Amino acid sequence: MNSQPDSKPPSEGVTPDALLHVGSEGPITAEDVVLASGRDLTPANLAWAERKLATEGRAALDKLLP
Repeated sequence: MNSQPDSKPPSEGVTPDALLHVGSEGPITAEDVVLASGRDLTPANLAWAERKLATEGRAALDKLLP
C-alpha cells in the first residue's frame, strides 16, 4: 500500500467510455496485421499481410490476436 495520499482526484486521468474503442469499427490494414503478428513493418511483411487479408479477410487479424 502507498502511505502517501493520492494527490489527484479519482476522475482525473480516466478515459470516458465514449472515447474507448477496440479498433474493430474501422477497416483492417496490412499494417495492423503486421503489427499484430509481432513483425517489423517492412515491404515484404506488408506484402505478406496484404495477401493474408485478401485470402482471409478480417479473420486474418482475429487469428493473430489472443
